Amino acid sequence: MINNGLIPLTAETEDLLDAVHHADILVGIPSFNNAKTIGHVVRAVGAGLAKYFHGYRAVLVNSDGGSTDETPAMVAHTMVDLEPLFISDRQSTLHRIVTPYHGIPGKGSAFRTIFEIARRLKVKACAVVDSDVRSITPEWMELLLRPIIKEGYDYVAPYYRRHKYDGTITNSIAYPLTRALYGQEVRQPIGGDFGFTGELAQHYLEKHVWESDVARFGIDIWMTTEAITNGAKVCQSFLGAKIHDPKDPAADLSSMLRQVVGALFALMEAHAPAWLSVTESRKVPLFGFQYEVGVEPVNVNVERMIDLFHLGLTDLHDIWVRILSEEVLEQLSRLREVPARDFRIPDSLWAHIIYDAALAHHRNVLPQEHLLKALTPLYLGKTASFVLDSQGLTTAEAEHLIETLCRTFEKEKEYLVTRWPQSHDARDVVSTAPSRPERSQP
Repeated sequence: MINNGLIPLTAETEDLLDAVHHADILVGIPSFNNAKTIGHVVRAVGAGLAKYFHGYRAVLVNSDGGSTDETPAMVAHTMVDLEPLFISDRQSTLHRIVTPYHGIPGKGSAFRTIFEIARRLKVKACAVVDSDVRSITPEWMELLLRPIIKEGYDYVAPYYRRHKYDGTITNSIAYPLTRALYGQEVRQPIGGDFGFTGELAQHYLEKHVWESDVARFGIDIWMTTEAITNGAKVCQSFLGAKIHDPKDPAADLSSMLRQVVGALFALMEAHAPAWLSVTESRKVPLFGFQYEVGVEPVNVNVERMIDLFHLGLTDLHDIWVRILSEEVLEQLSRLREVPARDFRIPDSLWAHIIYDAALAHHRNVLPQEHLLKALTPLYLGKTASFVLDSQGLTTAEAEHLIETLCRTFEKEKEYLVTRWPQSHDARDVVSTAPSRPERSQP
């Protein structure tokens, strides 16, 4: 609920805001039971702000989802030791606000509170970082905030080195689809760690999406897409390794898949005028010194993914008939008899699957939840295919396979455009974007 245009905050948070009054920089950390990792994140944020933004008034905001461990206490009491970094003479006061968030449980609701505090403090530059990322360094603050403060950018997306089997939703759906639709090669559109202007934070806050899946896992892709379609000046910063708590794609990503893809499809509805005419992609500026990093392995169970795909062929056939074209279904059916070692979903077939699903979503052929759940075995099949194709390849070499997939999505985009009703009435599921907001100088 919004009261007089403001998101309600706790009385304690209101008092802290009155005490801080204003800030130049805000760094937000959403959390839920992250006591094991969030202390390291706080230390890195504090050291980075002191080292690179001495003289700026900065506030760290922890927006917590009701942690039952010591997460809020860790944020409030973790000390930032600057002496080992030779910046003890640059100690600046880092204000801390630890607050619960209201609304649907999820990262998006946490961000909403962060955006509201940024608006109240009239900050110029914001960054958000995940609470479970163990590879964060003080340099992340410079890389996420300097393009905003010094270089005139509005939005900074992260660019990581990740294990080839980490981030499979990004690699197989979010990156190739976003790139093909909107024409900007933002490698990690759902990366989790972003920089953005205070004006863009207010733009996000004013959108009516907070009762949707954006409030759960859809927030990252929504932020990136809104920035692009709003005409924001977008760049990327190389942050090195992304080391957090990786997940087996076959085990526990189905809920996240539904929410991310649901947000992607809703954004397609809202921004169709922006993407229907886009025919090619362009590179996005990348800041930071790129270097090779060690990444933690991600265990995958190919056999289980293929088994779940085959189960979908049988159990979900009647639903897939309503979502997928006859040609796509025929090609999928041929995989029923293929030995596991030869199992492959070609890139062109995968692009058509995602485009068919987007079209089915647009036409309301099924309740959204049923449609999105029906994609899980297909996603697992494509992930298994990628694992089989990339066996023996380094993470850098596997990146070429993802690049090829993206080019295929671009090449096959006409398949989507020619089937998307040109006289569509873009439903206000997310929001149409205004022109780029004016930004004040820091």
